[in-house]
Amino acid sequence: MPSYVPRNVLITGGAGFIGCHLVRYLLRTDPYVRIINLDALTYAGSVAHLQDLPEATRHTLVPGDICDRALVDQLLRQYAIDTIVHLAAESHVDRSMTGPAPFIQTNVVGTFTLLEAARSFWLDEQARERDTCRFQQVSTDEVYGTLAAHEPGFRETTPYAPNSPYAASKAAADHLVRAYHRTYGLPTVTTHCSNNYGPYQHDEKLIPTVIRACLQSRSIPVYGDGSNQRDWLYVTDHCAALDLVLRRGRLGETYNIGAGNDQTNLALIQTLCQTLAALSDVPVETFSRLISFVPDRPGHDWRYAINAGRLQDELGWRPATAFAVGLRQTVAWYRTKYT
Repeated sequence: MPSYVPRNVLITGGAGFIGCHLVRYLLRTDPYVRIINLDALTYAGSVAHLQDLPEATRHTLVPGDICDRALVDQLLRQYAIDTIVHLAAESHVDRSMTGPAPFIQTNVVGTFTLLEAARSFWLDEQARERDTCRFQQVSTDEVYGTLAAHEPGFRETTPYAPNSPYAASKAAADHLVRAYHRTYGLPTVTTHCSNNYGPYQHDEKLIPTVIRACLQSRSIPVYGDGSNQRDWLYVTDHCAALDLVLRRGRLGETYNIGAGNDQTNLALIQTLCQTLAALSDVPVETFSRLISFVPDRPGHDWRYAINAGRLQDELGWRPATAFAVGLRQTVAWYRTKYT
């Protein structure tokens, strides 16, 4: 199918980790795109993430809630929005276990609000053709549940089996997006990505937590025996994949995004210690001795792995950042931040 051309893009959650990188990526790679950035600016999002943007005049930050239908309607009309890239979400699994209500509100109700607003504005009010607008749902591999050691990576056809309130809320949102495409013809694409890493990630996430603990000589907590496995993707590679799926993905389809960088949590932490030691010119034992094993969290998924074959075969995407390179860049950035 011909490439879709976004022009007036509403990015939700664009002051968060992945969002701020996507804002930069689009401004840098498309000289004609204009971005309206709707972000509630909770603990996970910050205006500071959006400093020194390329072509900042083409970016407008709007503090607000995606559940505010009147505000969403206003933005769609005021800026003639033709594209919604929906990243805004409550995303920390531990937080979803201690307080799931915000996850249902933001991830489920918020997605419903955006879908209804898009349907009303694009299909009912403007009677747009399907190739002139797009709703992109940015989801997670956690909706698929967990894998055993011998099982192949998640495919787009893998049944959903969420194991945390966070994953369940994202699964519910994905189902709504699918239903709006099938029922109303809303032009949608969905992506499921593995764990991201890079600058601007919130301190509560694993990699920033480990780096901060090392620099502050505090205990590095490791759940269980550290054997849980994740696939790690550098955030700018994720942004490149999102842009590619937005422009060339088949409507109504889902694309998995992963780097094939499977690491146990313990191996990742040890690599972080080695990388930080090399940058700091100190013995690795300075940091590795801080590793401390703690009781595993409830319902902790043991392994995630992504099969990104559809994205690679159909759209030609490959991750551009080698894991060692991306990790070194990330550690260097946080080292500057925390010291």
